[in-house]
Amino acid sequence: MIQVNDRHEVPWREGMTAADVLKEMNYTYHEIIVKVDGELVPKEAYDTTTVPDGADVKAIHLIAGG
Repeated sequence: MIQVNDRHEVPWREGMTAADVLKEMNYTYHEIIVKVDGELVPKEAYDTTTVPDGADVKAIHLIAGG
């Protein structure tokens, strides 16, 4: 299992990527920041950054107001 945003448990699977976690959580925000175990994942690496079993993932969407 991995923990997402300190309140959701997501089943882990071999080869799971940051992009897979976003899909699993149905996160479709245009601008989103992802950290895996405290390490920032660049947006261009979401498809290639693997998430280890037991990881702590933070997915924060950015919004702008005005």
